[in-house]
Amino acid sequence: MAYVTDASWELLAHNEPFQAMFPDRQVPTNTMRWMLLDRVGREQLTDWRDSWAPMVLPQLRAALVARPDDEILRGIEKEVLADPELAHLYDIDGALIHPDGHERPLRHAVHGLGWVSICAAQPMTAPGSRLFILIYHPGTARKHARAPMLRAV
Repeated sequence: MAYVTDASWELLAHNEPFQAMFPDRQVPTNTMRWMLLDRVGREQLTDWRDSWAPMVLPQLRAALVARPDDEILRGIEKEVLADPELAHLYDIDGALIHPDGHERPLRHAVHGLGWVSICAAQPMTAPGSRLFILIYHPGTARKHARAPMLRAV
């Protein structure tokens, strides 16, 4: 599965396997908003409160430091601060600014419960944009005890 976002986390491009991950194949227009605020996102991103939200919120804060006048990011921040479940998490310090190498639980719309290994990169000619490659594997157990080195198999 793969997708590309701009500096505001607006979805620019994605492949068919990424689209198949979503119920009714409806991809979000903004992946940051989807991961943090969308009810369906919170259901799909299993263990959302512990495995996703605390990892994504520092990315929002870092994006706002880099782009303090970004209206889309400021809007997401405003929604986060108005959300009772997220507001107190947003104030917790965190240093994570990218998910590269992480493995997180996910409910795939077609394949069910599993995990995604995240490979993230930033295109050098488009600062702030991101390319994500998500490698899905089914099951309830984490595949790796720690972030694996990227290797061809």
